[in-house]
Order: sequence, then C-alpha cells, then structure tokens
Amino acid sequence: MKIGCVYAGSLGGMFGEKYDEKFWENLWKESLVDKLEPGDELEWISNEDIRDLDEGAKDYDAIIGAWITDDMINEKVLTNHPKLKYISTLSHGFGRIDVDAVHKHNVTVTNTIYGDVTIAQYAFALLMDICHNVGKNDEFYRHERWLPENQGKRILHVTPQIELYEKTFGIIGLGNIGYCAAKIANGYGMKVLGYSRHKKEGDKYNFIEQVELDEVLKRSDVISIHCPLTESTKNLLNKEAFKKMKDGVIIINTARGAIIDEAALKEALDSGKVYAAGLDVVAGEPLSEPCDLMSCENTRITEHIAWLPVESRIRSIKIGCENFFNWKNGHPTSVVV
Repeated sequence: MKIGCVYAGSLGGMFGEKYDEKFWENLWKESLVDKLEPGDELEWISNEDIRDLDEGAKDYDAIIGAWITDDMINEKVLTNHPKLKYISTLSHGFGRIDVDAVHKHNVTVTNTIYGDVTIAQYAFALLMDICHNVGKNDEFYRHERWLPENQGKRILHVTPQIELYEKTFGIIGLGNIGYCAAKIANGYGMKVLGYSRHKKEGDKYNFIEQVELDEVLKRSDVISIHCPLTESTKNLLNKEAFKKMKDGVIIINTARGAIIDEAALKEALDSGKVYAAGLDVVAGEPLSEPCDLMSCENTRITEHIAWLPVESRIRSIKIGCENFFNWKNGHPTSVVV
C-alpha cells in the first residue's frame, strides 16, 4: 500500500524546546511508521502538495492528514485515481464532499475527533472575555488607573461584568464539541438548550433540553455554534434568525465562519441586538485583509486557534493514525462519508 501523509510538526518551535522537531518525528514514528507492514510505502507530503488533489494524489492508496476544502474530493479526482480508497483529515471540520462519488468509488473519508474538550474550552474563553474583559481591566489597573485624569476612577467604570448563572446557553450542534460545551455551561449553573439534526439519545444528555432550532434562537442568552458547515448550515444565522433572538444575545462561533451571515451579524452587533460575538472563525479563511466584523468594538476575533494547545495536536496525530489503521484492518472509525 502506498500512503501519502501530511506531516504535522513543531510549527516553527512554537511549543517550546520540549516539543522540538525530534519530538514530533518520534511521535509519528511510534504512531504510524513503526506500525506499517513491510510492503507499505510511506511518503511525507504537505497540504500544498495536495491542494489540487487531482494532481497531488499520484498513485496513493491512502492519504492521511489532508486539509479537506470544498469540492476537493469529487468525481473527477476519484475517477482519475482509482487506487485511492482512503482520505483523512486530522481536524474535526472539513469542506463540502461529493458524497455520491465517494460511495460510487468505495472511498472512505474520516475526520479526527481530537479537540472536543479543547475547542469547547476555547468557546468559553471567548465567552469569559466578553463577560469580564479581563485583558482590558488588567491594562486599566496596571497603567491607566494611575494617570492623573483617572484618579478616583475605579475599575467598575471601565467595563460591565456579566454573570452566567441561571442564564440560558443554547448550542447548535450536539456533537462531541457541543456536548463538551454543554457540560461546561452546566457547571456554570446555566440552563442548557441543544439543537441537532437528530435527537441525541442516552442518559448523558439528560441535563440538556433538546429543542428545535427556533427555540434555541428565541430562548438563549448565549448561542454557541458547534455544527459542521454544509449546504444546509451555510448562513444558518442570517437576518431572520437574528430577529428571533433575545435582545442582547451573545454569539460564540468556533465551528466555521460561513455558518453565520456576517453582514447580518454586523448589523445586529451595530444595532445592539447582539451584545457581543466571540469568533475563532470567519468566512473566507485564511483572510488576505481585515473583514468587516473587525471594525466592531463588541467582537472578539481570533485566527482559528482553538485547536492549538500542544496536547490536542499530539492527540490529533495519535487518533488520526489509529483511524487509518482501523480502516486498513477493515473496521473504519470516525467515518464522515
């Protein structure tokens, strides 16, 4: 079997000396290389190599770690590369896939559920910053508080503080990440609403009131998005959706930017309908210039970094390799198509 694997390493040493390039080489060796059979052939590639999958797929039987963008996996590619039977991404999310072509050519596509706790935690980091403005208050107390013009001015004059206890936390998408976010919200003493295409079964979901989307929109004080981007979820939060929400609602998005109609969100932010938005994702990533939402003072926008802790990066490699070997051994896991 010929395998192309997108190498994930130290990201320029950003994780510190402990996690140098040698660490990542050893992790790949233990998780993948040492477990291959004698006849297997492994090539290290980059996402640039397979950005055009028709050109980059070569004669691979399997590709591990692709960044799956919209329409990357299509009929033409799979027809031109009949050997290719497995494609994985090391991320949770993925772009639009030609499902019919995948089924027709008997190809398995998997994602990697490595960062459910990490991404849920980051959703609450965005929410906490909106509620408490820790950085802004720290800056004021360290520096501005002591300026002559601010003598006698206390921190309570700088930013409002928001308590979450007994408020309603609405989740769109009760997959792994959404469920982790629900548990965190429950720990804050919030009422938790959840919407998914299919009702989740099992006792572990008993603390979540599962409702239709309109109920989440109408009743929530905070709405957190954790669903995949599909044709049906693109611009799911549009002008009509914002009209249904409570005045002063908070929006959190750590899923995909295009799930929100950004023009509608900006209008809602400017009018005060939406109190604030915490966004780790925006439409059209990676951006080549600032987006309109960055002009709104009541947004927190970061560059798609919720997945970035070193622990989650290690898990992504380990779990991604496990998924590959599970497929290779005839019992695939984490199958998305």
